Amino acid sequence: MEINPHFWKGKKVLLTGHTGFKGSWLSLWLQKLGVDLIGLSLSIPTKPSLFELAKVEDGMISLMGDIRNYNNLENVMREYKPEIIIHMAAQSLVHPSYKDPIETYTTNVIGTVNLLEAVRKVGIECVIINVTSDKCYENKEGVWGYRENDPMGGYDPYSNSKGCAELVTSSFRNSFFNPADYKRHHVALASARAGNVIGGGDWAADRLIPDIMKGILENNPIKIRNPNGLRPWQFVLEPLGGYLLLAEKLWGDGPEYMEGWNFGPNYEDVKPVSWIIDKLSQKWGDHIRWEVEGKNQHEANYLKLDCSKAKTKLGWFPKINLEQAIELTVEWYKKYQQTNDMRKFTEEQIEQFNLL
Repeated sequence: MEINPHFWKGKKVLLTGHTGFKGSWLSLWLQKLGVDLIGLSLSIPTKPSLFELAKVEDGMISLMGDIRNYNNLENVMREYKPEIIIHMAAQSLVHPSYKDPIETYTTNVIGTVNLLEAVRKVGIECVIINVTSDKCYENKEGVWGYRENDPMGGYDPYSNSKGCAELVTSSFRNSFFNPADYKRHHVALASARAGNVIGGGDWAADRLIPDIMKGILENNPIKIRNPNGLRPWQFVLEPLGGYLLLAEKLWGDGPEYMEGWNFGPNYEDVKPVSWIIDKLSQKWGDHIRWEVEGKNQHEANYLKLDCSKAKTKLGWFPKINLEQAIELTVEWYKKYQQTNDMRKFTEEQIEQFNLL
C-alpha cells in the first residue's frame, strides 16, 4: 500500500467528522501530505480528545456545523468546492443508538443524503468516499467474512443506519452519479467499510480500548459486556490508508472503482474481546481488573470482513498485525501520561506506519 504524496499535495479535501478519533488521525495524515484541508463537524465529541491534545485544528480550516442542516452543507460546498470529500461524520456507537435512534438515523442517513444532494445541487466535480461500517451487513454470524455484494442489514439502529447509508450511496450513484455517465457529471462515488479500529487518542464512551485505558489510568475495574465476542480489530491507520488509496484510484479512473470496499484485518486478527484485554495487560505491564456486565441489548457475537477485493484491485493490505497495533496503542497512552501535547508523537506514529 503506497500512498502517493505528489498526488495529494495541494488537493482541496473536505473531511466531515474531523474532530472524532478517526477524523483526527486522518486530519493529521492529510496535513502531512500537504492538502488544503477543510473539516466539518458538529462538535468535539469527547473530553479529553485527540483533536485538542494533538492541536489538529492548527493545520486546517475547522468548521463546526451539523450535517443534518442541508443549507449549511450546500453553503460549504459553494464556498470551498472540494475536489475530494471523505464523509466520516456520524453517530458512531451502537449503545447510544438504542437511547436515541432518531438522532442516529437523521445523522447517519439524512446527513448522507444532504451531503450527496449538496454535491449534486452545486454541481461539484469530485471524488466522494462515504465511510460506513462493517456492521452495515446483514449479520448472520457465520464463520465466513462478508463480501461487498452481500446484503445490507443491521440489527440495532446504529448498524441498520449504516446499512441505510450504503443504500443511499448506491441510489445516488445509480440515479445521479452513474459510472456509465461519468464523463458528464465527473463525480466518483464509493463507500468504505472498516472493522473495529484501535489506536491512541480514542476516548469514546462504550468502546473497549477507551474503557480499558480509563480503567488503567484511573485504577478502576472495567465492565465488559461480551468477553467472547469476536471482532475484526485493526490499527486506526490501516483503513485510513485504504480510504486514501481508494481516493487516488477514483480520481484516476472513477468508473472502475465506484463501488463498496471492505478494509478489514487479516482473518488471524479477528479476536475475542478477552484476548484484547489480556494482550493490553501484558503490553502495559500491569494487571487489568475487569468484570462482566449483564447485557440488556442485542450485540453480535461474530463478525468479520472479506477484503479480497481491496487486496486484488487496490493493492491494499494490512501493514501490521494486531499485536503490533496494541503495542502502538499502549505506547501512545503511556506517552499521554507524560505530556498533554501529543501532536508530535502522533505524527511520529503516522511516519513510522508510512515507512513500513
